Amino acid sequence: MRHYAALSGNAGVRAFEVLDRAIIIEFNDGRRYLYDATRPGPHHVREMIRLAHAGIGLTTYINQHVRENYAERLGG
Repeated sequence: MRHYAALSGNAGVRAFEVLDRAIIIEFNDGRRYLYDATRPGPHHVREMIRLAHAGIGLTTYINQHVRENYAERLGG
């Protein structure tokens, strides 16, 4: 997992891992979720990957556009 930069200074995301057409997000409370081409869909996954690498806006994007629409809860 790669540390999320959180350039805004206040983020709910701790880390992320980019997979082939998917992303795993680890939140500050330790929960980890897989988002993929099935859920929430390729458009959202591409945007989440872009924001994760940019280090800003990922938590807001998830809250506004994705919420509980994940492919799988992985633990935490």
